[in-house]
Amino acid sequence: MTSSHDSTAAPSLLGGAARRVSALLPAFPWDRLEPYKATASAHADGLVDLSVGTPVDPVPQLVQDALAAASDSPGYPTVWGTTALKDALVGWVEGRLGAQGVSHHNVLPLVGSKELVALLPWQLGLGPGDRVAFPRLAYPTYEVGARLARADYVVYDDPTELDPEGLRLLWLNSPSNPTGRVLGLDELRRIVAWARQHGVLVVSDECYLELGWEAEPVSVLHPDVSGGSMAGLIAIHSLSKRSNLAGYRSAFAAGDADVLGELLEVRKHSGFMVPAPVQAATVAALGDTAHVAEQRERYAARRAALRTALEAYGFRIEHSEASLYLWATRDEPCWDTIAELAKHGILAAPGEFYGEAGANFVRMAFTATDERVAAAVARLQA
Repeated sequence: MTSSHDSTAAPSLLGGAARRVSALLPAFPWDRLEPYKATASAHADGLVDLSVGTPVDPVPQLVQDALAAASDSPGYPTVWGTTALKDALVGWVEGRLGAQGVSHHNVLPLVGSKELVALLPWQLGLGPGDRVAFPRLAYPTYEVGARLARADYVVYDDPTELDPEGLRLLWLNSPSNPTGRVLGLDELRRIVAWARQHGVLVVSDECYLELGWEAEPVSVLHPDVSGGSMAGLIAIHSLSKRSNLAGYRSAFAAGDADVLGELLEVRKHSGFMVPAPVQAATVAALGDTAHVAEQRERYAARRAALRTALEAYGFRIEHSEASLYLWATRDEPCWDTIAELAKHGILAAPGEFYGEAGANFVRMAFTATDERVAAAVARLQA
């Protein structure tokens, strides 16, 4: 008879459980880039990695100072956040997004936005027979979230053309990752009206909203879209891009108080707590606009230089009116483009990572340093 403490039994059981969960997930796409990364890294002047949109510029000093001042925080933080944080979130949602009648019940801190994207269907209680919809070209984690909940999923070009039967959650992403496309006011208004008519929750991933270049992104919570009501609407925002806080894991959801209340109960039991020093740093970041404008200027310069070089090299840029990426094509299979760029020591993200419709595109981030972007430009112009 095998004891429950038998060291030979546990690995087999754990391995089986891990396989059952991992079987729900697609293959991790970035592993396929490794051979091309090796080629690019062999360039005499080193790798220019434009494949991932991770910030490289300094965390604003006032944010660092706020984090340090709150570092002596021995007690557990709360899932719902400090009063100061909730006040800051409410103020930003009203002031920046234009939402009306926002209270503490309409905001919820997140441990970075990706965790909610991946776990939202499960936290909402979705499962087999429920349907989750997201754009045909999309951040892969929307699909991951549906898979983890064992819900069905469907992609769309126009969500109002979907069959609403069983559709519980509709993801919007404006500005889009990967394309940089921005949904206009009329389009957002039409989608919200359709979703409300059919009782579908709209969750709008707006993490790039402050990075509009050729269009002015509008939140789904803006009264011109929502009609002044947050019912059936959730917006997700992150400080990773606007404030270089990707390493802090600072984000939040805003919108329908009933939905956020349900999420709060689940998250209290699950321990989804933003660390107290990060909460203090978030308050400081949301209260300052100067560092946001400064970072925008950096990105705008990098974007202009890289776009000019890519177009001169023979690329066509589509959409890309917002976000931190250029959605580029040479009208060839994306892996051919990746191989060509790797010869120049440049690494991009294959468009097919974001859906079959991206098979002839690559996504190029302009989050590298000024020096690395300049190196990429020089290589493309050589």
